[in-house]
Amino acid sequence: MSVTGPNGFIASGIACGIKASGDPDLALVASANGPVSAAAVFTTNRAAAAPVQLSRQHLLATQGMVRAVILNSGCANAATGPEGLLASRRTCEELAQVLGGEPEEMLVCSTGLIGIPLELDKIILKVNDLVASAGANREDARRAATAILTTDTHAKEVIIQADGFTVGGMAKGAGMIAPNMATMLVVLTTDAKVSPPQLREALERGVADTFNELIVDGCTSTNDTVVILASGTAGTVDSAAFAEAVADACAALALLLAEDAEGTTRVASIHVTGASNIADAKRAGRQVALSLLVKTSLFGSDPYWGRIVSELGASGSEFDIDRVMIAYGGVVVCRNGVEIDHDSKAVRDHMQLSHVEITCDLGLGDAESTILTTDLGHGYIDENMRTS
Repeated sequence: MSVTGPNGFIASGIACGIKASGDPDLALVASANGPVSAAAVFTTNRAAAAPVQLSRQHLLATQGMVRAVILNSGCANAATGPEGLLASRRTCEELAQVLGGEPEEMLVCSTGLIGIPLELDKIILKVNDLVASAGANREDARRAATAILTTDTHAKEVIIQADGFTVGGMAKGAGMIAPNMATMLVVLTTDAKVSPPQLREALERGVADTFNELIVDGCTSTNDTVVILASGTAGTVDSAAFAEAVADACAALALLLAEDAEGTTRVASIHVTGASNIADAKRAGRQVALSLLVKTSLFGSDPYWGRIVSELGASGSEFDIDRVMIAYGGVVVCRNGVEIDHDSKAVRDHMQLSHVEITCDLGLGDAESTILTTDLGHGYIDENMRTS
């Protein structure tokens, strides 16, 4: 049931006409009982879109109390100047008038093409229908998750049942995914009773090793947003258990994003171990995950470990080629910087799988990190050589 799984939330998704296809393109996730605790993390891109700018302002104005999130797909409302900011503000004002509450209690998200003005009138005309159709059923959540999609091929939802509380979520994102999030919209809900500061702490921790460690193409978008709302109907919960549940929800959605990335045929987990420190582990892993040579090797199911060693050496992390070990699916192919005898068939078979595991041990310390990435093939190029 994703975002309507936790008690106290309603959702909806309808078509308002932004997408020329007529597909659903307007979604709502709202509290059923007034403002609730909320937190969010946003893109690090300095060209942040109008909805990101306004949602940041609203969270500050209300000190983390939010009634609803309205999301549109088909237009990013980014690089649209003052008119874009006005369109986001008018969207929140209209939603507040229909749903009740103050405009500042509304968050707004957009996703789609950059530089195109948002057709505000199409949204305004459909806000009444959007609110009227909102409900707490599984189908309502699915309609919301479907309405935020762009080049995604299917809705992405998760539900985590914890000890006495629930965390639900929906996400979109298929391209322009880099470290520290990008082109993703995520809404998480929970019935746990958590204050806005506690929510933000749990969310930042949850995002750190999931969405922030996912790389598809290395491009950081203007719109990425992860929001969490807490209704509190389940009462106070253990803070550690809550943080773990949020992280689990983020991890599940991050994997779904990787699996459905534009043109992807294969997902790879890059495990860097034996680094001198965590910063080096992350730096080395990201260098490998971003490498076009590594990505094309993944697409071709080719265990060309030399490309990985080269990227590790170029990463800027502390590195000694005479200590490096590389393994595919647990089969070591390189030790101390040189190839060793190994089961070539087992490696080839592993490279044919939809999920590939690559381990890179630097042999210098105890720090480790895991980056999730994808291959790069014709499908990605076909999708991104056009804008419509």
